Parts: sequence; C-alpha cells; structure tokens
Amino acid sequence: MAADFEKQSYWHKRFASETAFEWLTSSATFMRLVEPYLSASTDQRILHLGSGTSNLHVRLREKGYADVTNVDYEPLALDRGREIEERFCGDVVMKYAVADVTRLRADLSAPSMFDLVLDKSTVDAVSCGGDAAVLAMAKGVRECLAPGGVWISLSYSGARFELEDLPFDVCVIGNIPTPKTKVTDPDMYYRCYLLRPR
Repeated sequence: MAADFEKQSYWHKRFASETAFEWLTSSATFMRLVEPYLSASTDQRILHLGSGTSNLHVRLREKGYADVTNVDYEPLALDRGREIEERFCGDVVMKYAVADVTRLRADLSAPSMFDLVLDKSTVDAVSCGGDAAVLAMAKGVRECLAPGGVWISLSYSGARFELEDLPFDVCVIGNIPTPKTKVTDPDMYYRCYLLRPR
C-alpha cells in the first residue's frame, strides 16, 4: 500500500525519528542542476518547499545564499532543518516557516516575492492528493514569484506537469538516472523541471 505522502500525520510520525534524508538524489547532484539559475549576487531570495530533513539549504548557504525561506507543513521538519544548519554552519540565519505548499499565500504570514523556488520531490508528495493539489501548489508558487523568477522542481515522474491550466511553461533541464537493482533493469530517470510563469 502506498504511503500517505499527502497527509501531515504521515510526516509528523516520520520526522519524529528521522533526522536526515534526501529524496531521489543527493542535494549535491540537485545543486549542479540549480547552479545555472543562481544569481551572481548572493542576495537572491529563495523559497525551499517541503524542506523536510534534506541538507539542500546548507548547500545553498555554503555557496553564500542565506536569504532562504525553508517551508514545510510539519513543524518537526523545520526543527530538523535548524539543527542541520547549526551543525554544518555554526549558527542559524535562514528563515523557517510552517506552511502547506498548496496554500502558500494563505499560510505565509508575510508572503515575499521570491526569485527562485526549489522543490526536491515535494511536488510528488503533493500529487498523492490528485491533480487539483498539484495545481493549487503551482498557483501558489506563481503568486510568490518575483518578476523573472523561476521554479525548479525535481520529480520521479516524466509527466508531472502535464496539467491543464498550469500557469507555467515547462521544460526539462536535467535527467538523473534512477538506481538499478540489476544490470538488466531498463534505464529510467528522475526529471528536473524548470517552470517559468506564463
């Protein structure tokens, strides 16, 4: 039976004991695809959706980007994020906000305009709630983007954003090979999408 990835109760139980986990691929691999979209100026405003127990935010900070808002709808995940930042960086300077990514404008108390939005398979968890949930996430991201801003999303699905009324133009900027259990397994890939507002 599939896990209830769209339910907060699933994540509360999971984050009660989980201290670190990387979805689909390492943050270092994901960062190689993100780097071309990081501005030369490190004051770029970044929104990290479904931050969970990933160390992606630390990878960003190592490159000098500290204006990062890490969002998760499970408070325990944000506690873990702060712990990871302090352990690797010696202090906590990033922002952490409890928010449901399908209700971003309502949940972010002082919604900012972001230059770059990142999600590392959060859209896959949201998709367990159906296409309407993914569209709600997409519309919320669109409302939070500053002019010229983009959304980069990593997904296991090659058809994740094939949705009517999606307020973005979508292209694949990277394919990451999935792990094989046998040499004879077919070649399969995770997709890294670039979404530009329409």
